[in-house]
Amino acid sequence: MSGRFAARLVVSISDADVGRRISLRRRLPTGEYSDVVGVLESWSGGILSVRRRNGELVEVPEKIMVAAKVVPPQPPPRRPRREG
Repeated sequence: MSGRFAARLVVSISDADVGRRISLRRRLPTGEYSDVVGVLESWSGGILSVRRRNGELVEVPEKIMVAAKVVPPQPPPRRPRREG
């Protein structure tokens, strides 16, 4: 058995998931991978538009997507602890 870890990359989202929070992995032109997490706002013409929590809209060509899945909604912000 090899000492290398082999991950299975699966795309398990569709255009029916528009409006849901997703995690998406894309392959960059450099050969590296980059993740985008946010709400899938649209999937049209081979382009996925994902809104990150900071408000940034990221457009990802479908052809560079290597893995994606629906993830739970972002948890509400935590209240600061009171000193006491």
